[in-house]
Amino acid sequence: MSMIRVPSAWMRGGTSKGLFLDPADLPTDPTRRDALLLRALGSPDPYGTQMDGLGGATSSTSKVALVSRSTRPGFDLDYRFGAVAVGEAVIDWSGNCGNLSAAVGVFGLNRGLVAAPADGIATLRIWQANLGQTILAHLPVHDGQAVEDGDFRLAGVAFPGAEIVLDFLDPGGETALLPTGQPTDRLEIPELGVIEASLINAGNPTIFVRATDLGLTGTESPADFNRDATLLARCEAIRAHGAVAMGLAARAEDATAHRPHTPKLAFVAPARDYRATDGSPVAASAVDLVARILSMGKPHHAFTATGAVALAVAAMLPGSLARNALGAPLVAGSEVRIGHAAGVMAVGATVMVDHGRWRAEKVILRRSARRLMEGWVWIPDDSQAELSGG
Repeated sequence: MSMIRVPSAWMRGGTSKGLFLDPADLPTDPTRRDALLLRALGSPDPYGTQMDGLGGATSSTSKVALVSRSTRPGFDLDYRFGAVAVGEAVIDWSGNCGNLSAAVGVFGLNRGLVAAPADGIATLRIWQANLGQTILAHLPVHDGQAVEDGDFRLAGVAFPGAEIVLDFLDPGGETALLPTGQPTDRLEIPELGVIEASLINAGNPTIFVRATDLGLTGTESPADFNRDATLLARCEAIRAHGAVAMGLAARAEDATAHRPHTPKLAFVAPARDYRATDGSPVAASAVDLVARILSMGKPHHAFTATGAVALAVAAMLPGSLARNALGAPLVAGSEVRIGHAAGVMAVGATVMVDHGRWRAEKVILRRSARRLMEGWVWIPDDSQAELSGG
């Protein structure tokens, strides 16, 4: 069997890692492209390890990002994200990874896809192709290259890095921020009964439920959560039926089979003391609420950035479960401090009423990103993919 090589970079963005490539170096046919990317990450793997690929066998480390110079007027880079399933031959292109969004500008600058000032802060306008949304990335540069080391610390990442500020502009896009028109809905879940949920289209489509409605506190560790197969199955049932209510799937079964990445499912609860996964204490006074989120069917080790976008928006909406979990409403323009599994994340959202409908104008969060490896990814040519470059 012959081997093919594709120019690529393995990058950390926020609390995620993924394989970054220029689509010009990949097959133009989507089926062949996906076959190659699956093989590069090591999926599908019935052992659940992705041992024969670059993937790390978790939702946070089995991802691909396609980044190219934008041909769209007013934009610098185009970015498409794929969530690669570990055990199935599925790449879900339905949503974004907000964490990897932080690495898009770093990749684009260091690959020479876009020019930057010699020194200072570069502001890059990124077209998020999955959702049709705009992201502004503000990142430090030196000698025209992205600065990757610094003293900014991010909960869930062991080492500091350079701070990257992301502005998610109009993160609801063309879709309704509240797809049902209500801040809270009642979902009828077979064998579970009625579950109240807030269905939010911002960042990624996200479903918020009360932690207490599933017998949870909102401070569970991912390890404890993962050991409860019955709980995980109940969560997937809620997520899949929520996808139908949001108009994202015709049937719950379709959402489970073909749309594992979105919508996300998150649990919220009022602020309380807990310990983060590194053992450090998090005081109730340091957060505005506590929350946990699932990604690709498993609890996220920290909190997804797009989920944080949706949560910050939901926290500003009267009548949403996130707003109710706060106790007192946030002051307009302030950040919501989310107590998640790995620590605390502060996210700011600007929400307004536009022609009688709620609209998220902008969400701001801070991440870091860096290259872990760049060169070529070597792939057995059993996909029969014909490369257009590389």
